[in-house]
Amino acid sequence: MTTFHLTVVTPDGCAFEGEAERVVCRAIDGDLAILARHGDYCTALGMGEAHIVMPDGQRRRAACMGGMLSVLDGEVRLVATTWEWVEQIDQARAEASKRRAEEILAQKNLSEREYELAQARLKRALVRTSIKK
Repeated sequence: MTTFHLTVVTPDGCAFEGEAERVVCRAIDGDLAILARHGDYCTALGMGEAHIVMPDGQRRRAACMGGMLSVLDGEVRLVATTWEWVEQIDQARAEASKRRAEEILAQKNLSEREYELAQARLKRALVRTSIKK
């Protein structure tokens, strides 16, 4: 199958650079897949599982939370707020974070800000716990 050059970067540095057959991730308006020869495109990313299909057919999975994806002249750049490969996700820590967020959300009289922060923490934890090795 035809490949394209993909670069995945985060505030911590480059998470991936190389050839790929496909990248699948969640945009703010739904899931999308980018293949070789995709037209120029730009979108904001949401939170969810992402994966890259390598030229040999291997599929590498990751948790992707926020950012931007662009396709320009056949080059694909994914700039993620958070990108964690499945093998880097600490499931026990993610479960603990999920429990803490649920405990906060169960409290009465939360301010709007406290509620929004707890909701965001819960969503991030749910993404991480849904991706199993």
